[in-house]
Formats: sequence, C-alpha cells, structure tokens
Amino acid sequence: MSGALRPRRREIHPRPYDPAYKTSVTRAPALPLLSMESTPSEETGPRFGHSLIGPRDADLIHNFTGNPAIGERIRVHGRVLDEAGRPVPETLLEVWQANAGGRYRHVKDGYTAPLDPNFGGCGRCLTDGEGRYEFMTVKPGAYPWPNGPNDWRPAHIHVSVFGHAFGQRLITQMYFEGDPLIARCPIAQTVRDRAQLDRLVAPLDMGESRGMDYLAYKFDIVLRGRRRSVFEGEM
Repeated sequence: MSGALRPRRREIHPRPYDPAYKTSVTRAPALPLLSMESTPSEETGPRFGHSLIGPRDADLIHNFTGNPAIGERIRVHGRVLDEAGRPVPETLLEVWQANAGGRYRHVKDGYTAPLDPNFGGCGRCLTDGEGRYEFMTVKPGAYPWPNGPNDWRPAHIHVSVFGHAFGQRLITQMYFEGDPLIARCPIAQTVRDRAQLDRLVAPLDMGESRGMDYLAYKFDIVLRGRRRSVFEGEM
C-alpha cells in the first residue's frame, strides 16, 4: 500500500512535556513542529516475507540459545486492525522486553537483577491474512528507574509495527491486566485519557491459555480511528 502518508493527530496523544516524567523536560520540542510532505523514500518499501522469519523468531523462550528461559511462560496474541476493523495482513511485528527479573540484555542496564543466560529479550513475526499474530515469551518483571526516589516501571513489552513503507513504523508498549504499577508510573500517566491508556493493557485470556503450561494475554493493535492504540513518537 503506497501513497502519501496520513498526518498524525497529535491532539489525542500524550503531552511531550510532563515534569513528572523527568527526562521529557529536556527531550520535549522547544519550538513548533514542522509538517513536511512525505517523499517516495518514506512511501515505498521495505517488503517483508515469511522467508525472512526464522522458525523460532516468535518464541522468545527458546530463540536465544535453544534452552528455555526462566520465568512465567505466557502467550501474547492479537490482531492488527485498521480504523474500520479490517485486518492488516503481512505486517512485521517486533517485540523486546526485560527478562523475568526486570533486566534488559543491554550494556547500559545497571539494575542488579541477574541476567538470564538463555533469554535474549526480542522476537518478531508477520501477521497472517487475518491480521493475527502471536509470541511465546516469559512475563517481564517490573524494574526501578531513576526518575523519582522510588519509581518503578510496570511489567511491559515494547511492540513495533512496521507497515508497508518506511514512514509507517509505529512503536508502543503493552501492559498487563491488574498491574498496580500502571497507575503509579509517570510514563504511563502521560496518557491523560484513561480509555486510551486502557487500550495499552492486555487482558488475561483464559480461553487461549493452556493448563499446566502458559497463560495468554490478548493485545489488539488498532492503527487509526477513534479506537486507535497510543503510539510512542506521536507524543
């Protein structure tokens, strides 16, 4: 799908400047934003195919070393939809997350929780013809971050949706139903509309869980319209 990209509706997204979210003070734009027409380089490519997806790419439990990661096994599934509820097929989803102890496999992550030698923390898949996707992973742990004296990030998974053009990549976060840290997180609270924030919370899906194996969480991603998901970079 090519053509001019639709401009973002910034009024429905979190404010870029929020003193409670400390680093937003220095990162927020100081001047009015400029809107520029998209060019062919943003409106075309790349094209992804199933041949680029490895057999374990969507299995974060095993895709790092082949040995199982430590933690609560979960299945994350859902659909990518447009504003009319139509499926968005053949779309690349990438996910990354902390391990079960709340630590990322990143050189700058200084949290004292241990690294899991069998967990890399990232994966990818393509949506099918009905816009469906799924990942197997371990539930990420909460972790502290240097915003306030005792601020913690709720358990979350980062999700990137890569459309059919370079200018269509969108990034968001998925939270988990019932997590009390969501209401205490300065980043989550930049989403002022509670209904919008609730769309980033994946409900427990016992119907898709498997006894003695894993729990399932359902996370649908809506790309446009009044029921759209909130994305980072549109703040």
